[in-house]
Amino acid sequence: MLVASKKITVEDFLQMEFEGEDAYYELINGEIVKKAAPSPRHQEASVLLTSQLINHVLPKKLGKVFNAPIDVFLDEYSHVQPDILFISKENQSIIDYKDGIVGVPDLIVEVISPGSFAIDRFDKKRAYEKVGVREYWLVDPNNLSVEIYKNIGQLFELAQVASEAGKVQSTILEGFEVDIQSLFIPG
Repeated sequence: MLVASKKITVEDFLQMEFEGEDAYYELINGEIVKKAAPSPRHQEASVLLTSQLINHVLPKKLGKVFNAPIDVFLDEYSHVQPDILFISKENQSIIDYKDGIVGVPDLIVEVISPGSFAIDRFDKKRAYEKVGVREYWLVDPNNLSVEIYKNIGQLFELAQVASEAGKVQSTILEGFEVDIQSLFIPG
């Protein structure tokens, strides 16, 4: 016999209390996901990409760049904290300086950690494509790779990939190109 489980709404999720200082929680498609704090390798790649993105976006006044932790309310069943996100100047009405981002960012970046591989590659990817995130980057410090997905009709198509060396270029931010070796500094 099948038992239907009820999806949790963002409203219900925000009323919950969670224990444990070494983790944080997200709501992805109505399901609670526990995440551990990111590793130094993860944070280094995130900071380096964030700085490059800011240096491209701010002088051209293209929009706003935010990094984790920041609350993003995608829909009734998804409350996430992406590693990096970009909101275009035209889309800035979704920024609520009190509560977070209430709507769909133009570009989202997730930096993969060993514990977040399946969540970032499958669960979040599906959630982001369904709500219409225009571009999704998966940065993998362990495999020294970057994948860029472009949303076409609420489905992500792989637009570019580079591993160990090479450059990737945003499909929505004209002229924004990243040499992936600049994100992965040898220890």
